[in-house]
Amino acid sequence: MLRSMTGFGAAAGLVEGVEYAVEIRSVNSRYYKATIKLPESLSAAEPEIEKVLRTVLSRGSIIATIKVKVPDAQAVCRVNMVALQSYLEQLRLVEVEANPSLRIDLGAMLQLPGVCEPAPLEEIFEKTRAGLLKLVNKAVSNLLAMRTTEGQSVKVELMAHCKMIGEQLKIVEACAPQLVIDYHQRLVTRVRELVASGNVQIDPDHLAREVAIFAERCDIAEEMARLRAHVEQFEQAVDSPEPAGRKLDFISQEMLREANTIASKANETKVARAVVEIKTAIDRIKEQVQNVE
Repeated sequence: MLRSMTGFGAAAGLVEGVEYAVEIRSVNSRYYKATIKLPESLSAAEPEIEKVLRTVLSRGSIIATIKVKVPDAQAVCRVNMVALQSYLEQLRLVEVEANPSLRIDLGAMLQLPGVCEPAPLEEIFEKTRAGLLKLVNKAVSNLLAMRTTEGQSVKVELMAHCKMIGEQLKIVEACAPQLVIDYHQRLVTRVRELVASGNVQIDPDHLAREVAIFAERCDIAEEMARLRAHVEQFEQAVDSPEPAGRKLDFISQEMLREANTIASKANETKVARAVVEIKTAIDRIKEQVQNVE
């Protein structure tokens, strides 16, 4: 199924009292690249989140952002009683020796290094790991749904361009046999004019050989067959269940190469116009496949 590389997915939920918000964005990129933004305390979760992303996404620049809000009851700093007691014992000696009326400010004591320790969020994450990964998978599913929807829109446009190429190829195919006939008539007319004006004799064998050389040089049957085969292969790749962005890009390049060869070989007005339409459709295809996974 054709999928776009552009999309957005989000999921949020409460896991063991912890609020998680997951957002995943993806944009065009030639290769797969994932950037995961999450709090430092959750850094241990990065490999698992990256694994989830890589399992289902094969191409695109992915940015995953995870926000965490810990309840006040779990986010309260812990008082290191050992450190506080050590500070108090030292300050009591100063208090007695300097001035017995001095009083210790407990608020100032809590500001001392090592007294207040932040809540161990790593422990909180261990309890909520499974729930967080479920939210990540949900966000990825929402992202895939959006990418799939956009991919179907791209598919409709790609198939329309392929149809256009097929219609223009029929015009080229109908004109191809007439190319040699027209050249032969022009050549014969020109030879007759030269003979009449200069009393020059032309060997009919030389004339026939010249026409044969031109016929071989302007033969576009092989190029038309290859271009038609490329279009069929392109349509099959579009319907493939596997990601086909790179393959479609390569096929479109081959299609353009055949169209250029046809244009250079067939020097005729109708053919030239048809080839212009073909190359226009191929250019639009090349633009669209840059957004396909």
